[in-house]
Amino acid sequence: MVNRFKCLVGLATFGMVMGTVSSASACTTVLVGKKASADGSTMIARNEDVDTAWAKHYVYHAANSNGPTEYVSKDNQFTVSLPANQQRYTSTPDWQQVDGQDQFGEDGINGSNVAMSATESGTTNKKAQKADPFVKHGLEEQSMLDVVLPYATSAKDGVKRLGHIIETKGSAENNGVIFSDKNSIWYMEIVSGHHWAAVRVPNNKYAVIPNQTMIGNVNTKKSNYMSSKNLVSFVKKHNLKGYVNGHQINLAEAFGTNGKEDAVYNRPRVWDGQRILTPSKKQSITKKHFTMFMTPDHKITVTKVQKVLGSHFNNTKYDNNGKWVGGYRPINVPTNVESHILQIRSNVPDEIAGVQWLAMASPATSVYVPFYTNITNTPTNYQKGTNKPDNTSAYWTYKMTRILADPYKNKLVNKDVVPVKNHVQKHLDQQLATNDKQAEQLPSDQVADFLTQCNQQNADYAQNKFKKLNQKLTVDASKQTKIVQDKNL
Repeated sequence: MVNRFKCLVGLATFGMVMGTVSSASACTTVLVGKKASADGSTMIARNEDVDTAWAKHYVYHAANSNGPTEYVSKDNQFTVSLPANQQRYTSTPDWQQVDGQDQFGEDGINGSNVAMSATESGTTNKKAQKADPFVKHGLEEQSMLDVVLPYATSAKDGVKRLGHIIETKGSAENNGVIFSDKNSIWYMEIVSGHHWAAVRVPNNKYAVIPNQTMIGNVNTKKSNYMSSKNLVSFVKKHNLKGYVNGHQINLAEAFGTNGKEDAVYNRPRVWDGQRILTPSKKQSITKKHFTMFMTPDHKITVTKVQKVLGSHFNNTKYDNNGKWVGGYRPINVPTNVESHILQIRSNVPDEIAGVQWLAMASPATSVYVPFYTNITNTPTNYQKGTNKPDNTSAYWTYKMTRILADPYKNKLVNKDVVPVKNHVQKHLDQQLATNDKQAEQLPSDQVADFLTQCNQQNADYAQNKFKKLNQKLTVDASKQTKIVQDKNL
């Protein structure tokens, strides 16, 4: 198989400069508690960044009771025993599969309406790594979703299961992982070979998280924290920074980094997300420490989360149109391969509560299609695509929009892309509300088939609109090329 790690040479270099371990992706996470959201739902969201041409699929896994199974990673030979009963769940794996095994399943929602997004790649400082090195055959990002999400019955239960695996089998890398259900969100950071901590997101707060350890205070005596066994004593024993007392540490100080590279690569993304969601809070982009959990100025909608995930410092002096060139690293970059918002709603029946909003390729030039997760299959156009362009897969339709508009984005994005994007998104939002009402009138045994049909219709509608957009972009981009050519004559 092709090693996905090689896709991000820039991030690999970043990791070597910092003397840390970096995993395959470089993402940005947004978390929204139920009292911070406009409709009382929980939302966990993330841009997955990999490469400029790397298709993602959207996959459905049926429930089964095949008995205990030994999972073996085809990548690094990580092994773990799985429970007998597996719930249905969705995922967005890479196009490249090995013997039918998912690669980087990344995000999904299961039959208990538990959502998981894995992972937000992070870095661990040299001293902490030396004290508890990462494990070569430990759990990697590429295997994580498939060995945890099918078996989680709540957000907290997901943390416990993943934590047990890390403590007993070890982790191969530093990762941030998010779990949610309709009542709560837990953010977990795996910071060394066998140590981790998690914090429950306050219901009235949100967080924007880059590739950096963000959890500060961890108090093992309080119920809104969880951690690996002996985490506090480990920090004390190895004289790591951040030790407070026998039950309390600062996780970021003990295991994380906050140097010059973070000032360019990580902290600016926190600044950008917080300026969008809490504009009343005036902060400098060069600030060394940002508060992790913030109160929004206004209740947060799905649309607002989409705005954060598509941001490249829009309407600021740092706006670089999504290119990380000689400045601060933006949230929206050319290496976005998919962007997801996992919404668990509390104002609708459980059968339709889970919605996986999915934007293929760049969220700035794509559209978030709301996919129900109580289904029997995913749209056929989301099960296709490789690292070679094609005319049928959802990924390559939306990727071509980015490619065609990119050389002239100040003109073509505003002129061609934004009007279509807004029109399609409005239609999809309205369609979700209509489909909700229709689903509520159906017998339980007909709901999954109906929602599956709704997903396919919405996927087809959006993709057809963007195919027509791409035709227009091809013509308009050609005209722009001629204008530039004529000026240079």
